[in-house]
Amino acid sequence: MNKYKELERLENLKLDGAISEEEFRREKDLILNISDNQSRESNPLGMKENDYLALMHVSQFAGFFIIGLGFIIPIILWQIAARRSEVIDKHGRNIVNFILSLIIYYAVLFASCILLVSLYKEIVYLLAFVVSALAVIFAVAIVTLIIIAVIKASRGEFWKYPLSIQFFRYKK
Repeated sequence: MNKYKELERLENLKLDGAISEEEFRREKDLILNISDNQSRESNPLGMKENDYLALMHVSQFAGFFIIGLGFIIPIILWQIAARRSEVIDKHGRNIVNFILSLIIYYAVLFASCILLVSLYKEIVYLLAFVVSALAVIFAVAIVTLIIIAVIKASRGEFWKYPLSIQFFRYKK
């Protein structure tokens, strides 16, 4: 169906009261954007969609070099292209859910450490060792999960990060 027929169908749905004005505008924008950009890629960097998805996931590693950057870059990449592709939007939501979950898990780990150290001052060195070991295991797990997500995204597959809390629901 060409874009004019699709727009006409949308107009009829709006006139019949089947969709609201907001739904009409959103769908109209989607039709026009898709039609205007058919020859272009679906993201602003001009990459294939799978490569862009992999970039979104791999950009989390920036946080290992500069604190906060691994949170900011994926969100920027997601927001730049989320309206152009449902797949990019889904992966972006997945990444942000994972990052927010990690922040919560680290906060709980940190609070637990403070509590244990204040309660058991006589074994503070043992606690420090256990916490350090847990932090290393946690970091290795995070790196592994991100690598798995990058590989899956580059193949065009969606992979939900395990143990991530659903702050942002995926569109169905």
